[in-house]
Amino acid sequence: MGVVNVTPDSFSDGGRWFTPGAAVAHGLELVEQGADLLDVGGESTRPGARRVAVDDELARVLPVIEQLVAHGATVSIDTTRAVVAQAAVERGASIINDVSGGLADDDMYGVVARTGAVYVAMHWRGHADVMDDLDDYDDVVTDVRRELAARVAALRAAGVRDEQVVLDPGLGFAKAGSSNWPLLARLPELVADGFPVLVGASRKRFLGHLLAGPEGEPAPPLARDRATAAVSALAAAAGAWCVRVHEVAGSADAVRVAAAWQGAHGSVTDDDELAVDEDARTGGSTR
Repeated sequence: MGVVNVTPDSFSDGGRWFTPGAAVAHGLELVEQGADLLDVGGESTRPGARRVAVDDELARVLPVIEQLVAHGATVSIDTTRAVVAQAAVERGASIINDVSGGLADDDMYGVVARTGAVYVAMHWRGHADVMDDLDDYDDVVTDVRRELAARVAALRAAGVRDEQVVLDPGLGFAKAGSSNWPLLARLPELVADGFPVLVGASRKRFLGHLLAGPEGEPAPPLARDRATAAVSALAAAAGAWCVRVHEVAGSADAVRVAAAWQGAHGSVTDDDELAVDEDARTGGSTR
């Protein structure tokens, strides 16, 4: 999943793709580099970010979605607002990627049920301006699984089918630092809960802290892509359905390596080898 930020204040790219033309061109470039999906967002969720008006969010994302879909791209809308999700699906988006898991808007699950769109429910405890204060867990993996299970129960109650649901452990959201690593190390436990899992580690703070220089200064976002690719390989090998990244080429290669690694583990039949080769040729989906 390639990230297309149509925002002036993204932590990772500083508004480079803020105009519709630039965002569409960037999205198509990500597809050429191996992205299977494009995640279009019009509101920054970086730590401390303030919310934007709903009309501004709509004006940012809808023209980009329409043009990307017209070019044949599979598009996800990155939003916490039901009205934005509805409008995006009407313009051709097939996935709703909600970092709040439905907790930010009571109408979101109704949109998901009515449209039949694939829905990514991320683990979330609060908006960007307060989320760092909510990094408090007994056991982060157990707590995240329990809270995501509550989201699944609410989705089912709203009429959303299980086959629509993807789960995301919410790296970096109410998880400022060390809380992220157990979620990655124990990712198979989340995969075992039976839903496709999306991993979004790309360029996040915990990677910057890992790569800090000798003076302790975190590596800047653009210097975190190689570490992101490493996470992509490990997440794919652990069974993740998809990885969400800003720099696609490196992670697409990493996913191909993971697919080949898995295919070569143990006894491999000719059919297995063909499947791995075909997966690599078609862009390295983690599915």
